[in-house]
Amino acid sequence: MGANKAVVLLSGGLDSATAAAIAKDQGFELYCLSFSYGQKQVVELEKARRLAGFFAAREHLVLNLDLGRIGGSALTDKQLEVPKEGSDLEREEVIPITYVPSRNTIFIAHAAAWAEVVGARDIFLGVNALDYSGYPDCRPEFITALERALNLGTRAGIEADDGGWLRLRTPLIDLRKSEIIRRGIALGVDYGMTISCYDPDAAGRPCGFCDSCRLRRKAFAEAGIADPAGG
Repeated sequence: MGANKAVVLLSGGLDSATAAAIAKDQGFELYCLSFSYGQKQVVELEKARRLAGFFAAREHLVLNLDLGRIGGSALTDKQLEVPKEGSDLEREEVIPITYVPSRNTIFIAHAAAWAEVVGARDIFLGVNALDYSGYPDCRPEFITALERALNLGTRAGIEADDGGWLRLRTPLIDLRKSEIIRRGIALGVDYGMTISCYDPDAAGRPCGFCDSCRLRRKAFAEAGIADPAGG
């Protein structure tokens, strides 16, 4: 297996861009993976393509899924609106309507499949368990459990001599959002190429009021850095 190869889940957002930069800085050859999954806003895919180029990814694969047919999230279901009013952004017990059912499980499973094919054993994820909107699939215990399951349920995992083929890398999981920004700036990330908004306008401009916009604005303020994307 290629120890210098890594699959990076690249959404076009701030966190995934930083995770890609960390993987690049650690000497990995990047295989970036994005999804057209039925999300109502698709500007993130344009951002992901630009970021893949920025990081000189060996390959950028965009897979088509249709989680919109399942629904259950304001990000995919046209009948549901993205919340725009104030809420308790850091209360773990609150799981907002922007949660997409099992999205990280689905995305990581596809990343593992691609990792088997390209000969990578590392998957980099931009998940974060501190400054986030209460998503259960961003918690460390979920990542640990899924890593174990993937090692038990894949050919590469069974055949691995060291007893653990796949490593789910979550370098941001214990960082504040402001710390993530500082880390990315130090690595040369251009955050003007990213988008965090759940509900941008037709021109791709952030709404400024959804949970993700407010978390981003707060983080840049705490970091003492102007957001180059104008959020």
